[in-house]
Amino acid sequence: GVGAGGLLPLTFIIIADSFTIAERARVQGFFSSVWGVSSIVGPLLGGFLVDAVAWQWVFFVNLVPGGIAAVLVWSMLKERRPAAARPRVDYPGALLLTGGLTALLLRLFALERPSGWLLLGLALLLLLALVLVERRAADPIVPLPLFRDRLFTVACLHGLLAGCALFGSTAFVPLLVQASAGTSATVAGATLTPMLLAWVLASIVGSRLLLRVNYRFLALTGMVLLTLGSLLLWRLTETGSQAVLVLSTGLMGGGMGLSIPAFLIAVQSTVSRRVLGAATSSLQFSRSIGGTIGVSVMGVVLSTRLAAALSASSLDPAVMTLDRLLEPMQHVVNPSDATLRTALIEAMGGVFLIALLAAGAGLIATALAPGGHVTQLASRKARDAQDERQGTAVHQLDDTLPVQH
Repeated sequence: GVGAGGLLPLTFIIIADSFTIAERARVQGFFSSVWGVSSIVGPLLGGFLVDAVAWQWVFFVNLVPGGIAAVLVWSMLKERRPAAARPRVDYPGALLLTGGLTALLLRLFALERPSGWLLLGLALLLLLALVLVERRAADPIVPLPLFRDRLFTVACLHGLLAGCALFGSTAFVPLLVQASAGTSATVAGATLTPMLLAWVLASIVGSRLLLRVNYRFLALTGMVLLTLGSLLLWRLTETGSQAVLVLSTGLMGGGMGLSIPAFLIAVQSTVSRRVLGAATSSLQFSRSIGGTIGVSVMGVVLSTRLAAALSASSLDPAVMTLDRLLEPMQHVVNPSDATLRTALIEAMGGVFLIALLAAGAGLIATALAPGGHVTQLASRKARDAQDERQGTAVHQLDDTLPVQH
């Protein structure tokens, strides 16, 4: 988690720092295609390793591509070091942010415990301290002045809600398929392939269109697709159709493929180079924390609804674990397993309803973004930077002129 949290934003920062707006759109599409292929191969390989070898190999297998990537970065990536002094690392801000969000997430798993309120109070206290510290930090990890920009604020809100809807719901799709249909882990992992393929194709096409159409149009189109896919996924618990599953996950992936590059490149086109890294990392962080919150909340909803359904059927939730459903379905079905399977499908309805609500809220938030083409946004940033430099030069000239008495 620590490694990926640093690598993913850094990749987009390097792209933004190395290419122009026109080049950046094409490079983003190429990067998305590489990421998409890896995302398709990864779940399939992971499912195969779980079925054929052991689940530990899901982690061991990362050593090979990780080692190759480390060698390539060390030998081929040449960093251009600026002459200016390096920014200070905001260690207090990082610790307060990590502690506050950790306490908030732990609160979600302690809804019915008295300690849950203590965790909530601790989270609010740490996040309040974070705001106070970041106001005085020379190089804050959370650049608070950026939130005065409507585009940046909407982009972060979009990442939070869209990440909650997509990553939260799709974390439970393989479980639903494997437990309800009795398939293997490999087949269950393959159910996300339509989403990943649609994400890749939409990202490539959207990155090309970004230079020709309003970025907000692409973002809104993507959120409409994400909301529609979430609606179909919510209805899946009633229909149980494989075609609906493929269509819903495909629409959700296509929606993310259109909206994420649109907001990313738009934000990078408006912020100054000094805060480019912080702005890009904030967008990535908002999407990651949205997915984490989504998985946590949906997990609590699933366990609560499942336990209630089993108790209503006079079954002990502590005994009827989901492990009973993760084996290939037998010809002779145990009545208690059938009840567990029905309860799981009904409980999944609440999980996917949360995803639908998050996607709908993200659509409304996206509609609040300011319009414009990314080329216009970049030109506006260049003019503002030039005006700032001219103003600084005039101020320095005035300071050097003698005062007339």
